[in-house]
Amino acid sequence: MTRIAPISLEHATDATRPLLEAVQKKVGFVPNTFKVLAHAPAVLAAYLQNSAALGKTSLSATEKEAASLATSQVNGCDYCLAAHTLFAGKAGLSKQDILSARHGELNAIAALARQVTESRGHLTVEQLAAARAAGIDDGKIIEVIAHVASQTLTNYLNNTALTDIDFPAI
Repeated sequence: MTRIAPISLEHATDATRPLLEAVQKKVGFVPNTFKVLAHAPAVLAAYLQNSAALGKTSLSATEKEAASLATSQVNGCDYCLAAHTLFAGKAGLSKQDILSARHGELNAIAALARQVTESRGHLTVEQLAAARAAGIDDGKIIEVIAHVASQTLTNYLNNTALTDIDFPAI
C-alpha cells in the first residue's frame, strides 16, 4: 500500500498541472512517480528540468537505460526497475541485456553506474582506471554520476512512498 498518495491530474495544483500534462503528452500517461512528486512542485519542476538536461548528454539511450537499471537494482527500487525495463526494451536492449545491465555486467557504463551507487561515489583509483581503459572519458564519467544521482532521487522517492507500479511487471 502506498505511503504517499499520488496526486491525480484532476487534483493537481496550478503549479503542477502543466508539468504533469507535459509528462502525459511525452509518455502517453502520467506515471505514478510524477504524481507523487507533485506533492512538491519545486522538486517536480527540478526533476523534469534535470531529466531534460540529462537527455542531452553524450550517453546513448541504451547507456542511459543501463545506468538507470544498474542504479535501481543496487537501490532496490522495484518501481524504477519496472519502468526502466520497459524503456530499455524500447531502446533496443534484449531481455538478457536488461538482466546484465541490472547487475552492472552489460557494459562499462552499467559497471560504473553500479560502482558509483554501491560506493556512494567513493570510487577507487582502480575503478576509475578500469572505466577509462574501457573508453569512458572524464566527461562521460561525470554524466554517469549525474544519471546515478537523478535515478537515486526517484529510487529513494518510490522506495519511501511505496509507489504503486504502473508499468508492466518484470
